Amino acid sequence: MSKKDKVQEEEIENQEEQQVEDNVEELVEEKLSPEEELEIKVKEATDKYLRLYSEFDNFRKRTQKEKIELYKTAGEDVISAILPVIDDFERAFKAMEESNDIQGVKDGVKLIHDKMLSILKQKGLEEVESAIGKDFNIEFHEAITQIPAPSKKEKGKVLDVVEKGYELNGKVIRFTKVVIGQ
Repeated sequence: MSKKDKVQEEEIENQEEQQVEDNVEELVEEKLSPEEELEIKVKEATDKYLRLYSEFDNFRKRTQKEKIELYKTAGEDVISAILPVIDDFERAFKAMEESNDIQGVKDGVKLIHDKMLSILKQKGLEEVESAIGKDFNIEFHEAITQIPAPSKKEKGKVLDVVEKGYELNGKVIRFTKVVIGQ
């Protein structure tokens, strides 16, 4: 574009702006009836409402997408932390094929087990305290079966733990499965 074309465009824009200003002034100069004033206010309020509604709708959709994305990747950090343990298991399997040393294999598996537990502990997993000899508590225990209690003192108490329970950041995610005395 040449300078002349730019100048002409600016003049046209200025003329259009002047016409709009003149039209607004004419409307202001004309006395509007109360009904017309109310109609204008209603139109303005409706326009404002529609804009606010669409803005909120966009916000809701955006947060919904973010939630879905969060759910998809929620376990990513835990899985990433466990991948080295899987690598250790694969190396252990290779070593088991080549080795006849059973004690070495046991030690290796024990190390992998400890590594896995330490990673899970870092992520907030804790083992529920052993319950043998304590009262049955429905907040932490799940009774699998009841057996006759060896003594009256052991009635209603945990006699054996079948499966350990775990808490994740203070919330029980697996109840301890126990046998209680009857």
